Amino acid sequence: MARWTAAFSGLLSLFLKSVCPLCQRPADQILCHDCQQQIRRCQRSPLTWRQDGLVLQVWGQYTGPLKRAIAAFKYDQQPQIAQPLGDWLAEAWRAEAPRFPASLAVVPIPLHPDKQRQRGYNQAELLARQFCQQTGLPLRSRGLVRQRSTEALHSLGSRDRAAQLAGAFGLGPDLQGAAPVPILLLDDIYTTGATVQAAAQVLKHHGHPVYGIAAIATSRPPWPATPSQRRHR
Repeated sequence: MARWTAAFSGLLSLFLKSVCPLCQRPADQILCHDCQQQIRRCQRSPLTWRQDGLVLQVWGQYTGPLKRAIAAFKYDQQPQIAQPLGDWLAEAWRAEAPRFPASLAVVPIPLHPDKQRQRGYNQAELLARQFCQQTGLPLRSRGLVRQRSTEALHSLGSRDRAAQLAGAFGLGPDLQGAAPVPILLLDDIYTTGATVQAAAQVLKHHGHPVYGIAAIATSRPPWPATPSQRRHR
């Protein structure tokens, strides 16, 4: 009887084993080992640099396996992918934590309510939750609100993006009346910086300084590793 029970338990665990959302193969974690290894090859260096007065930390290059993982995360109803991506971003952040201010609050870039209802979740908020769980930084999930819908930005240049984003953000209830604290914005992809600048402008207007942006990927070409890019303060 004990032998039959052990065999049944092994068979049951085989059927109940999770499936990788990217390749559909059995996985012990959210992503299988092969997909994790492929995505990790997209990790870039240097991780952190300055752009338009803000510190930017980006984990990887928006290409190949990482691009496919983010697409599945956002468009294929695979919110669980936020866990490994958020963990990797947090891992990179902790590696350089001594360079950053100790008191930062994390604010994810919001989706318009209509788009969030359609998708079922805000991918930036899920990333931010996992990131904050690993780093210990406080999360202000409704620090910003999207008060105006915008068309898809990926095909637009920086000038058109800025025009689309004018007036798109407002201060959210998590920061209304709150004491000023440096804000770390968090998004899935950093492209031209127009979204970050539009969000930062609203926060600064209401007295909340913006320290920088953390993102899991960027579509911009890698910068050369120079000392000035490592200087965060």
